Amino acid sequence: MSKPHWRHAHATDLEAVSAIATRIHPDLSERPEVLAEKMRLYPDGCRVLAADNEIAGYGLAHPWIQYRIPPLDGFLERLPDGADCLYVHDVAVLPDFRGGVARAYLTEIEQLARSSGITTLALVSVYGTRVLWERFGFQPVAADGALRDKLSSYGASATYMLRDLTA
Repeated sequence: MSKPHWRHAHATDLEAVSAIATRIHPDLSERPEVLAEKMRLYPDGCRVLAADNEIAGYGLAHPWIQYRIPPLDGFLERLPDGADCLYVHDVAVLPDFRGGVARAYLTEIEQLARSSGITTLALVSVYGTRVLWERFGFQPVAADGALRDKLSSYGASATYMLRDLTA
């Protein structure tokens, strides 16, 4: 068995990505078409964790505007002009393959951001994973009313977080 590694996602990976999303996020499901759109709009930020002949995880990221959280299960339609962050939409890994792989994906996304002239990563922490993201250098943002409204579709524990790549 070879060591799992991240590679660029392909359209043919959508079925596996969607199945993992449904398994890892049963309460935050997104339609396959929504996941496919992210993969199509910004293929550089979309990776899958390849483990021999199966997909064991995925990561989806795309340029975005800070504090404008994309709606869960909503279409982006297009990437914004003047993006000031790389938004990490989701990183999901099957339980048997966890242990260091999320950090490897984030390292690749950080390099992608830097090469694109972007100095901030953004994400929404769900399922109480805030501590994990803090270990990766993300800081929680105090949510005002507007931000809380945007976070509501992501669940009660959702926290908007930013990571400054210039620090």
